[in-house]
Amino acid sequence: MIQQTLSWLIDYQTLLTWLGISSLLMFVLSLLLLPWFIKKIPADYFQRPPKANTLSDLLTPLNLMRNTLGGLVLIAGIAMLILPGQGLLTVFAGIAIMHFPGKYQLERWLISRNGILKAVNWLRRKTDTPELK
Repeated sequence: MIQQTLSWLIDYQTLLTWLGISSLLMFVLSLLLLPWFIKKIPADYFQRPPKANTLSDLLTPLNLMRNTLGGLVLIAGIAMLILPGQGLLTVFAGIAIMHFPGKYQLERWLISRNGILKAVNWLRRKTDTPELK
C-alpha cells in the first residue's frame, strides 16, 4: 500500500507541484485583494433596491470585463473551499463583482449565511470602512 502511494506521488509529481504553487498563489492573492474588494462595497448596498438587468446591459464591454474578472474570482473562491484561502468570502467577492439577473437575491442569501456578514464586517473594520447594514 505504501509502495503504491509513493509510486502515485512520483508519477504525479509535476501535477502536485503545480497544484501546490497555484494553491499558494491563490491564498496570497486572496489575502491581498479580498480586503480591497470588500472595502469597495458601499455600506448601504443591501438597503438599496436591486437594479433591473436587461440583456443589452449584460453585453456591454464594461459588463463583459466585470463578469470575466468576477468569474475568475468566483472560480478561485470555489477552489479555495478545498484549498487554502478564504473560500466563502472570495466567492462572495466574485459574485459582487459580476453583473447578472438574480445577483441581488443571491448576494443577500450569501451574506445571510452564518459568519459571512460577521467576517465581511470584520474586514471592513480592519480597513476603517463602515460596516455593511
